Amino acid sequence: MTPTLTGTGRFTVTASRDYDPEVGALPGMFLGRYEIDLAGGEAARRLFAAGARHVTLPRPVDVTDTADADWSVRALSFVGDLSSLAISVDWQLHTGPDPDAWRHYGHLHPPTAVLGTADPAATALEWRNAYYICKCVFRYGPGFIQVRDRRFGELRRFTIDEPEYHEAIEALTDGARADAIPRPVLDDLMGEGLVLRFGDHLWWAPYRVRRWSEAPMVI
Repeated sequence: MTPTLTGTGRFTVTASRDYDPEVGALPGMFLGRYEIDLAGGEAARRLFAAGARHVTLPRPVDVTDTADADWSVRALSFVGDLSSLAISVDWQLHTGPDPDAWRHYGHLHPPTAVLGTADPAATALEWRNAYYICKCVFRYGPGFIQVRDRRFGELRRFTIDEPEYHEAIEALTDGARADAIPRPVLDDLMGEGLVLRFGDHLWWAPYRVRRWSEAPMVI
């Protein structure tokens, strides 16, 4: 029987206790299939508590397919939630032919291939070589949200204290429809590259950080 992490509809993943496929297949290491039917952050925390250190997504995330945008933004958010816990992810991303499109997603655990590019494996290797945890994150403070974004090299830091932005970010953390976010707020967040739009759906790019991996001023 496939365990279900209940909540709101998602997808099926497989999980193991180790990132190495050979080790993950050993007795006691493979945790099996999970029906993810829960908000991504909570599902990731429960998988971590169950011992998962490696998760495999069922199919590529295709951000060029607007008909499947709802699934794509939820999957991207879930990969971010797994990345925030240093859980490795076996997945693929279809970005289309732009060789630099991956940089918008480069804070997520690197995929095995970036589909649609001239050399999917080489693009994924470039991503992997540039990857480190906490590359684009947000955190909650008393009355504010802070975002730190290094996806494009330099540190870009945003401290947000306006209530309407807090409400928007809360709605966006697991993906949202474009009509659910006030247009002035959405325009600001998209203008800074913190929100990406796929058809009628939106993805909040930063993932939540709960513990710095290094001194905050380094990150």
